[in-house]
Amino acid sequence: MENSTHNQSLAGEKLSFDKFREEVLRDYRLACESREVSLLGRKEVLTGKAKFGIFGDGKEIAQIAASKFFQPGDFLSGYYRDQTFAFATGQATIEEFFSQLYADPDTANDPHSGGRQMNAHFATAIVDKQGEWLDLVNRKNIAAGLAPTAGQMPRALGMALASKLFRHSDALKELDHLSNNGNEICFCTIGDASTSEGHFWEALNAAGVLQIPLAVFVWDDGYGISVPRRMQTIKGSISEAMRGMQRKDNTNGFDIYKVKAWDYAGMCEVFESAIRRMRETHIPALFHVEEVTQPQGHSTSGSHERYKTPERLSWEREWDGNKKMREWILENTLASEEELEDIENNAKELVRQSKVRAWEKYITPIKQLVAQCLGMLDTLVGHGADTTGEITAAKNTLAANREPLRKDVIQALHKTIQAAGDSHLIAEVKEFYEQLKKEGYINYGSYLYDESPKSPMKITTTPLEFAHDAPSMNGYEILNHYFDELFTKNPKVLAFGEDVGKIGDVNQGFSGLQNKYGENRIFDTSIRELTIMGQGIGLAFRGLRPIAEIQYIDYVLYGLQQLSDEASTLYWRTKGRQACPLIVRTRGHRLEGIWHSGSPMGMMLNALRGMHICVPRNMVQAAGMYNTLLSGNDPGVIVECLNGYRLKEKLPSNIVDYKVALGVPEVIREGTDITVVSYGSVLRVISEAADILEKADISVEIVDVQTLLPFDVNHLILDSLKKTNRIVFVDEDVPGGAAGYMYNKVLEEQGGYRWLDVSPRTITGQAHRASYGSDGDYFSKPNVEQIVDVIQEMMSE
Repeated sequence: MENSTHNQSLAGEKLSFDKFREEVLRDYRLACESREVSLLGRKEVLTGKAKFGIFGDGKEIAQIAASKFFQPGDFLSGYYRDQTFAFATGQATIEEFFSQLYADPDTANDPHSGGRQMNAHFATAIVDKQGEWLDLVNRKNIAAGLAPTAGQMPRALGMALASKLFRHSDALKELDHLSNNGNEICFCTIGDASTSEGHFWEALNAAGVLQIPLAVFVWDDGYGISVPRRMQTIKGSISEAMRGMQRKDNTNGFDIYKVKAWDYAGMCEVFESAIRRMRETHIPALFHVEEVTQPQGHSTSGSHERYKTPERLSWEREWDGNKKMREWILENTLASEEELEDIENNAKELVRQSKVRAWEKYITPIKQLVAQCLGMLDTLVGHGADTTGEITAAKNTLAANREPLRKDVIQALHKTIQAAGDSHLIAEVKEFYEQLKKEGYINYGSYLYDESPKSPMKITTTPLEFAHDAPSMNGYEILNHYFDELFTKNPKVLAFGEDVGKIGDVNQGFSGLQNKYGENRIFDTSIRELTIMGQGIGLAFRGLRPIAEIQYIDYVLYGLQQLSDEASTLYWRTKGRQACPLIVRTRGHRLEGIWHSGSPMGMMLNALRGMHICVPRNMVQAAGMYNTLLSGNDPGVIVECLNGYRLKEKLPSNIVDYKVALGVPEVIREGTDITVVSYGSVLRVISEAADILEKADISVEIVDVQTLLPFDVNHLILDSLKKTNRIVFVDEDVPGGAAGYMYNKVLEEQGGYRWLDVSPRTITGQAHRASYGSDGDYFSKPNVEQIVDVIQEMMSE
């Protein structure tokens, strides 16, 4: 019996050892494959097949070690060095990597971005074609990679915060397809040099305060492109610089770990225990991964030999992670030299074959377009349409191109159309040309906004309903009543920002609601607009419906990078694979002082294409816009009127169901002589001017655009202009801002210039900021007298 037990024990030990050995060799094979991807990828750029390349070589072993503890439900918020992580977790293939390198627009080949992002920007699906959130708990999730340095940090804060809210909010317990009791960790990867960005420090401070499961992996290769670490980081070490944030007993903060990028076994040991602890405690952690090498330098833009010393280059070759893992395997007799050589050779062949398949998938449809085009041009030449020789020249140029692009085909067709003139033979060429232009939009321009059935653009305005005894309330009380009903109805909705929780926001829209719905649904943040935006984006990734507040619109500037580079582009750059249903609540227009009276609409209009920008004139309309945005997956900004919170409005009985169609203006005053187009607070100024003008027998029609993005999709403003033949755009933004935008939309895009009897006008704020005091406001923003004078001048022309 004893011998039998002993034999079973030996067999078990051998089985355990065999599994361990198998896992180690599998990891080494993956490291070799990922390294070969980097080497071949660089060659594809240098030979001209790809436009640009940036790779994760040198980080293979560290990322493999980290990926072992990345579980279903977890999120990765990373950047362009994460190829090994994506391969190791099974969320990207080598073939997909090369398809992305070639900018293949076919999502069957590059599902991550359809060729819209540079290589190594991965994105797993989080919404389906119907716009419904997928079962995130049972899949490993990668948020679309970001290139702006440290841009991945703010959203990581929100992804990790979601786990805390899922764990502690009773209202969210039923959403078990989005979280398993908050056990999910957000893994965030960043290069050492990018830790110099303010994004990094703001996000870490917030994570340390909140105590959320954020695992930050810093790949420290000693340089930020060419600038050495000593010029990047205080004390020459990010972990040393963060010692003041290290968690101690009875304090908040981070756990801090230091590991070596070449130490496979050591990293596995540290990561395993640390990640397990994070799942249990939600204490955030920083993993400072030191002695990372970068075998090919920063990117294909240049050579690291220009800034690294011969000694440094020699050290990198000696301490390369793949080399060190190989040595460790041999030292521990886990494989023979011959076995490792087989692994290495097989890895090279696998990558080569993947590259070839990806290229063939990319180039074949283009060559088919080329062949079709050449056939058409041959036909034209054969029928005598090439009287100048230009068609033959275009055909020969295209035929000689060994690696053609779609644009080369379109350019050949365009030259042919120009050369053929009015020839009756050109119709087929023109049709093909138009077809390729449409395909170009589908490949590169589609999905700027939600194209699923949940698109907010499909919503029409709901009629308002009022009880016979509907009370008249201050605007802020309307909002407070609305938010109360909303939070009862929709458990996914969260609201947060500076002063939103305890005091219910500075204008009392959430007054008393934190006590009713709890601190996990309505809560305060520190003063940090950038990461408030990132926090909202991350929560939206996790399937929640955040309303993130920026207290005054002037401070959108602090959070603009996250809104512009992340929220507004996400749906487009993942071709509908990921969505960000964030609502940014803010307030602005007329108040007092330079930084509390802004209307920077032109800035937002140009920076936030991909978001909706709603500019309600009162709080009932604001509620309708919240409802519309909450019914879809697009991000949006709602700018409430600062001087509207104390104005009386009637409370609708259907306020939580009332919806305002986006892009549909409303005529709020009928008139026959002149059309005045505006939005928000200044509409009240225009109304006062219209009363004065009416006494002078001038009938003013006032149109509230309601939303700037989208803008007047049914051309209702044009209908007004056709009636009045005069138009003026009034706006509190600087000259050329939103007024210039509206002017362009109506007069150029809608063809409104055809209906003008007199020159159109814009009345805007001054080029300077709004000066302090009531007189400062008067002389800085459009005023009644100015509007009256301009309209009377127009009427006299």
